[in-house]
Order: sequence, then C-alpha cells, then structure tokens
Amino acid sequence: MIKKRILTPLLNFSKIESFSGILLFTATIIAMLWANSSYGESYQALWQFHLGISSETFGFSLPLILWVNDALMVLFFFLIGLEIKRELLIGELNSLRKAALPMFAAVGGMLIPMSIFLFLNNSPETHAGWGIPMATDIAFSLAILKVLGNRVPLSLKIFLTAFAIVDDLGAVIVIALFYSTGIDWMLLFYAFVLLGVLFYLSYRNLYSRPLMILLGFVIWILFFASGIHPTIAGVLLAFTVPLRQRIDMDSFMKKLSDISKGFAQTKRDYLPVLSSEQIVKMDELEALGNKFKSPLQRSEHKLHGWVAYFIMPVFALANAGVALGTDIELDTDLLFHIAIALFLGKLIGVTLMSWIGVKLKLAILPGDITFKQIIGVAILAGVGFTMSIFIANLAFADNISYIDSAKVGIIVGSSISGVIGYIVLRLTSTVKVSKKEPKHVPVE
Repeated sequence: MIKKRILTPLLNFSKIESFSGILLFTATIIAMLWANSSYGESYQALWQFHLGISSETFGFSLPLILWVNDALMVLFFFLIGLEIKRELLIGELNSLRKAALPMFAAVGGMLIPMSIFLFLNNSPETHAGWGIPMATDIAFSLAILKVLGNRVPLSLKIFLTAFAIVDDLGAVIVIALFYSTGIDWMLLFYAFVLLGVLFYLSYRNLYSRPLMILLGFVIWILFFASGIHPTIAGVLLAFTVPLRQRIDMDSFMKKLSDISKGFAQTKRDYLPVLSSEQIVKMDELEALGNKFKSPLQRSEHKLHGWVAYFIMPVFALANAGVALGTDIELDTDLLFHIAIALFLGKLIGVTLMSWIGVKLKLAILPGDITFKQIIGVAILAGVGFTMSIFIANLAFADNISYIDSAKVGIIVGSSISGVIGYIVLRLTSTVKVSKKEPKHVPVE
C-alpha cells in the first residue's frame, strides 16, 4: 500500500511530463519557423512588447519575454521545489540507499559537462556559459522514454526522474550562487524574514493559500529588486508548503462517516439544486477533504498541468526562436562547445559516476536495469532544453549573439542526445518487461 502511494505520483508525473515534452517540441518548431519566416519581425516585436503599470507616482514595466522568464517561470521553479521536497521526504530520495544511484548520476551529469565545456572554451567572453550543459530536461527525456512503451522498465523511469530532480536542484543552486549579481542584501534580508514567517507556519503545520500568494508576491518583488534571480524565490516558497495532513486517516474516516450519515438524513427533493441542509453537509465534506489532503500534494497536483501544458511550452515559444542568417553572427565555437558538452558530458558523467557508485557498493543498481540501459539514459540526459536555455539567458544577458549561439548549441546537442539515446535504449530494451515488482540486487 505504501509502495503504491509512492509510485502512483511518479507514474502520473511521468505521463504528464512525457506529453509536455511533445508540446515543448511543437512549441520549439513553431518558434524556429516563426522567427525565420517573413513574419520574423513580429516574433521579435511580440516578446519585446512592454507590459506593466505606469503612473506619475509608480512605474513597473517589463518586456513580455521577461514576464515569461522572470515571473511565469517562478511557477515552474515552485513546482520543482515541491517535487524536490516530496522526493526528499517520502519519495525516491528519502533514504541514502534509494538516493545513492541518482545522486551519483546527477553529480557526474553536472561536473563532467561543465568540465568539458571549460576545457574546450578558450574565450573569456563565453566563460560564463559553463553552467549551460549541466541541466537535463525531464519533460523531453521522459517523452522519449514514453515512445519506447513497456520496453523500458519502471525502475529506469524512476531512476531518470530521480536524478533529473537532483540535477534541477543543482541547477537552482548554480543560478543562485553564480548567476545573480549586484545583490542588495537589505532587500534580501526582508525577503528572508517573510520566508521565515512561512517556514514557521509550515513547522506548525499551518497553511493558508491566500497568505502564501500574498507573501509570495512580495517575496518575488524583493528577490527581483535585490539582484537574486526571482525564480529562486519559487523554490524557497515551495519548501514552506507543509507535506503533513492536518488530520489522520482514522479521524478522516470517522468524520466522513458522520457527514455521510447526516447527508442521508437530509430532506430529498430530487431537484437540480441542493437544499440548505445538503449545502451545509457538502461544505463540511469539502472542508474535511482539504484537511485530509496534503497541502504540498494538492499544490503539486493543481500546478503540474499548468506548468507542463502551458508555462513550459510558452517558455519554449518565447525563447527557442533563433533567427538564422540575420545580422546577428553566431559564435560557432560556443555553439559546438555546448553541443559537445551536453552529449559527451552527460554520457560520460552519468555512466561513469553510476558505475563508480555501484562498484564501490555505495549505490545499488535495480535488478531489472542493465548498464547498457544506464548508458542510454545517460545519453538521453543530454537533452537539456528548458533549464539550459534558462541559464543561457542569464549567462549572456548582455549579448544577444551569444544567447542565440548558445540556444542553437542547446538545440543541436539536445537533438543528437535525444535521437541517439532513443536508438541505444531501443536496441538494449528489446524484450517486454514483466509487470512484477523489480528486485534490487548489487552488481559485483
């Protein structure tokens, strides 16, 4: 029962993310075609259109592209924070035994791509791009696994999901520490005071969505003005959402039975509308349900669809449109360094560190996964689209040529990784897997 409660969110996560990958791919193609068509100027004009409030006493206006990257993407990072917290507390990262293999893979998948980029890069002007090839796009990679169907063991999907979540955490830390400049420490202090209030309420297992939204908006503004990228606020806010339920199962079942009995005793008019007594009982049922649901799980469930089906495709549409053959000259060295670091870096890093972890008996390889499949997933991890583009925008904020070069490199590296990763997994997973529970055995 407990295992089912843990695996069900992961399966739902996999289904949502895999379809989101298809939407991301579609949005990317549309953006590239639009930017390079005769309507290319309208594409650029749309995302540079300013939106905001302007008056004699107050003004706050940003280009649409920044509303997407600095505001809308806060919800994406908020969801990442919720997923990280859930996995750390009750999921695949809640014990050293389960987290060891994904953590080894994630560390290798971040350090080796970064090292390869720095080794290849000779220009001080593009040095800031070292963080770009560190990321893995969970939506795209899971979408490719989805195409393989039941040839891929569930354990492999869980492994990919878990190490991608650790990878996301690493990317968040990199953004916070290395891609935030000109920090106003006083504004940041005020933001952390408000975060402290929310953490205290979470510790007391108190949660108010209106209060979270209100303080979250203020915290976002303070982060934006302080110099720390505001998406980091989304991750920190997610960690203030309680996981615990306000009532336990026994209390819930007893109260549910009382409400059901009370509802059965109300007057039945069989009309399209409920009686006042029935409305009261329905309100009691809704309030009971809200107490029994985990605030974190409820927030993640409600937000996941919006992020996967709207926010990430809009981000891709806004950022993937690189106009080729224009006045902007692409830096081919930067382009190829990123593509190579994504493909080779992830392949070597994830495979090597996973092998080391297992050989040192610090990590356990699930019995239904082979190292050939680990290699396939390692290649697939080179699909770094969403987070890589996000970091590229931060790394080269003042140079559109470098941003476009980095985006093309990301698209090239991600495409190669996706195609070759699919082929390797297709060749190494030819037998349909059993639906029996996988056993975990160490590899000698």
